[in-house]
Amino acid sequence: MCGIAGYFSPFRDPSDRHVLKLMTSALERRGPDGEGLWQDGEVNLGLGHRRLSILDLSEAGDQPMHSHCGRYVIVFNGEIYNHLRLRDQLENQYQPPRWNGHSDTETLLQCIAQWGLVKSLNACVGMFAFALWDRKMHTLSLARDRMGEKPLYYGWQNNVFLFGSELNALSVHPSFKKEVNRSAIALLLRHNCIPSPHSIYSGISKLMPGHYLTLQPCSAEKTMQSAPYWSVNDAAHMGLATQFQGTDTEAIALLERQLSSSVSDQLISDVPLGAFLSGGIDSSVIVALMQKNSTQSVKTFTIGYSEGSHNEAVHARQVAEHLGTDHTELRVSPDDALKLVPKLPDIYSEPFSNSSQLPTYLICQLTSQHVKVALDGDGGDELFGGYNRYLGGYKVWSQLKTLPLPLRKVISVFLQSVPTHRWDSAYKLVNSFIHRSQGIAWPGDKLHKIADAMRINQGELYYADRLSHWKNANQVVLDAPEAATFLNSRDTWPQANDLRDWMMAMDAKHYIPEDNLVRLDRAAMACSLETRAPLLDHRLVELAWTMPLHMKIRNGTGKWLLREVLYQYVPRELIDRPKMGFAAPIGQWLRNELRDWAEDLLDEAKLRDEGYFDPAPIRGLWEAHLAGHGNKEGYLWDVLMFQAWLRHYCA
Repeated sequence: MCGIAGYFSPFRDPSDRHVLKLMTSALERRGPDGEGLWQDGEVNLGLGHRRLSILDLSEAGDQPMHSHCGRYVIVFNGEIYNHLRLRDQLENQYQPPRWNGHSDTETLLQCIAQWGLVKSLNACVGMFAFALWDRKMHTLSLARDRMGEKPLYYGWQNNVFLFGSELNALSVHPSFKKEVNRSAIALLLRHNCIPSPHSIYSGISKLMPGHYLTLQPCSAEKTMQSAPYWSVNDAAHMGLATQFQGTDTEAIALLERQLSSSVSDQLISDVPLGAFLSGGIDSSVIVALMQKNSTQSVKTFTIGYSEGSHNEAVHARQVAEHLGTDHTELRVSPDDALKLVPKLPDIYSEPFSNSSQLPTYLICQLTSQHVKVALDGDGGDELFGGYNRYLGGYKVWSQLKTLPLPLRKVISVFLQSVPTHRWDSAYKLVNSFIHRSQGIAWPGDKLHKIADAMRINQGELYYADRLSHWKNANQVVLDAPEAATFLNSRDTWPQANDLRDWMMAMDAKHYIPEDNLVRLDRAAMACSLETRAPLLDHRLVELAWTMPLHMKIRNGTGKWLLREVLYQYVPRELIDRPKMGFAAPIGQWLRNELRDWAEDLLDEAKLRDEGYFDPAPIRGLWEAHLAGHGNKEGYLWDVLMFQAWLRHYCA
């Protein structure tokens, strides 16, 4: 795991090496163990690398790395888990190479030299982002792993081509313009992230997952078009067309074998490793199979809040005790999380507003004090039907669409004519009459969301509505034309007959890389910790799509098949409980500990002077939230994360 950066400039400057070092040094936290720089003076191209040493800790693993034939130079970020098997293939097919070391980067270079770029990409099992310079053809290729675990930004700025693992590396180059992309702000407010290929800066793109890009920097042609070598759409299409026909028992055994193989492959490391453990299904099944493949107690890590409603630590402890792991638990106070808030713009380098970014950083910080690699359970919900939108949300939609659209619109108008806090008061009154002490949190907000859904007459638009925070984001952000994204580009949608399959494919294609993996990668890299996600092994992803829907969602419960694998290692009673998630109690903090910080960022005069937002709707939500008239934390956190980023980078 590392950080990469580089440039091509048609204008030679004596300070180019110094600038390359600045770009690379901006990624030091991604790679604190070493730095490498290389320049091709013939074309004025530079490649930079920061190293987090995981495989081959010797100098033989240093980068930028040259191929044995001398044609290629690479800077590589990530891990190729099957690289030893690829070495065997090369040695069996060709004259055995004289290996300099045992790094996966050297293996990849030799694969490219023998097979070419695309065949090598298809042969690799892993997570990665890399830049490859072909000294013979004078072409620069960028590539990103299938599921988008590792990031890669790129673009032309003032006739200079820049790329890097984070925007921090690009922004220190003197040609970087730092022009804020207003459409990206609107995307942030809608999605709580900025989806690929967009970025917060105009002229800078993110390479899409499963894509590669090849360009000739010396050419006068500056247009760039990436191409896919693998896609979720294709995996879903093939899987749905060739559904598994065996029994439940056979399906459980098949999934266990592949998952066990994926976990085993990802245990390859020359440094200590462990795992995150929340006590939920995904992390528990990963840890169970790690323990199965290990002769020692696996090191596991979890955090818990002092607020009981957000605390899963007790469940993680019970699972750890059952599996016999070496478990470490950190109890987080509000102060621990609040101290992080000012650091978030630097950690993420681009506005990002999934509030679970706070606990994610804290668990990474804790884990990095003990190991350099941690396995994670990302992917289980999207691949095996775990989110509520596939369960309760789908049920609501199925019932709503049976009503005539005109009737639904009338009901919608009525529901939204009553303010959310009035519905909350009525709900509390009813609860008091029936002597029920607990119930639905913020029922008024939920009723208004249902009212929004009542105006919709298509399942795909219902999904888009549920995934949207600010539904009028382009009106809140000034001069922000709507950008093309996965929600409004129908020609990029996957094909599926069942809405639940379609939603899972959309989430696997977009929600995983744009939200969950951004949250994890930036937090982990800020702590110089490598994270791995066995459930995102593309072989397991492809297998999951062959499994019929009834093996994922059964009797109103999601992740049936994954649960059945886990039950072979952990008793049901330790696992079967409502899903809690990993979010922080942001709404409560905004009314209390974070109030002054938020008030400063949401000051009406400052918002107006900065010129990015219409202050009126933002201030309206802020005042409603402070008054307890609904929970507006999601909307507010989107704006606050942009405002905090703006103050940090564009002051």
